[in-house]
Amino acid sequence: MTVQQDLRFAAGAFGGSDAVRAAELRRVKFLATGVLVGCLVLMVIGKLLTPYHAAFGFLAAFAEAATIGGLADWYAVVALFRRPLGLPIPHTAIIQKNQSRIADKLGEFVEKHFLAAGPVDAKLRQIDFASFIADWLSDAKRSGDLARFALRLLPEVVAASETSGLATFLSRRALMMVQSVDLAPLVAGALRRFIAQGRHQEILDQLMRAAHDALTKPETQAMFRQKIRDELPTLLRLYRADAFVMKKVAASLFAFFEDVRTHPDHPFRGEFSNMLLSLIDRLESDPGFRKKINSLRHDLLARPELSALLERAWASVKDFVDRSASGESMVLHQHLANVLAAAGSQLTTDPEMRAEINHGLAVMLRSFVAEQKSGVSTFIADQVKAWDMGQLINLIELNIGRDLQYIRFNGTIIGGLAGLMLYSVEVAIRTLG
Repeated sequence: MTVQQDLRFAAGAFGGSDAVRAAELRRVKFLATGVLVGCLVLMVIGKLLTPYHAAFGFLAAFAEAATIGGLADWYAVVALFRRPLGLPIPHTAIIQKNQSRIADKLGEFVEKHFLAAGPVDAKLRQIDFASFIADWLSDAKRSGDLARFALRLLPEVVAASETSGLATFLSRRALMMVQSVDLAPLVAGALRRFIAQGRHQEILDQLMRAAHDALTKPETQAMFRQKIRDELPTLLRLYRADAFVMKKVAASLFAFFEDVRTHPDHPFRGEFSNMLLSLIDRLESDPGFRKKINSLRHDLLARPELSALLERAWASVKDFVDRSASGESMVLHQHLANVLAAAGSQLTTDPEMRAEINHGLAVMLRSFVAEQKSGVSTFIADQVKAWDMGQLINLIELNIGRDLQYIRFNGTIIGGLAGLMLYSVEVAIRTLG
């Protein structure tokens, strides 16, 4: 926006029509000048008629002083903006000559009084930022628009993370963190909680069920029968002993599985728990076993298949982000919009969180204002110095000139009354003398 546009905007900020204000200013100027001319005419008439009657002396004294007062105030009003009659009279055109000083003082005034720590802090404490955020997010359309805006930026963020090396840096840092973690205590702790909750028995039931289902399959039975047949003597094969043995083995296993499954206090369940607890004890106390766990972790992370899997996963994430940003997939948009709306609703009902948000924003903004207020002062001063003073003066005169013209009326009346009073005192002294 140019300086001229700034001035036109400022003129419009006063409200009303420029043409109406200009016409009213011309009218008041004309009346003030008319009153001045009228006083001058009355002074001449009074001076001429005073020899014929003493009362005209009072009229002449009033008109003379009123004329002087009106001229003085006309000079004062004009000198504020420009040179009277274009003459290079000292201490006139005050605003134009002091543009730079006025600009500096205006910036300094704003910095000291408007941007001081006390007023800024008091004003920030009055503002309920959190309620505004909560109301804004609770609106479904606004949350949807914000989610859509965030998704449009997301592909650029992903691309920037790749080109800047941020993704590589983060992946390396994550890999280093995973490799530095001692897995044995974590695994042991997780297993202890798992056993304490009895969930290992659910796994045992699933293993039993899986083994039972596998043994009932014809191909599994054929494989076991062939193994038994290979181990039996040739004579027993002739009597199909393999089928008999297989049937007995399967029946025994099925009976065992059913017995374990239907009896929560079956001894095998206790043995299974003891086996897991023994494994936990080894994880916590056996350095060699712990070393094997960490070595297994290192070998797993070093496998090229894992890198390829991560690359495919990252490519899938990028594709999903691109489709979400283009609107092809609405899953992420809907989920993000719902999350934002839910956050707004939760914030509405949580006064403690709102208080923390308001306090945090107030502290942040107060610090920001404290750091930038000198820059604001300089900016204001530079803007005022760059203004076209001719246009600025026209703008000021257009908006406050009407009130300034009434100073001329007041000066005329007050001057006239003062002159009349002094003349009355003079006449009284002459009469008494």
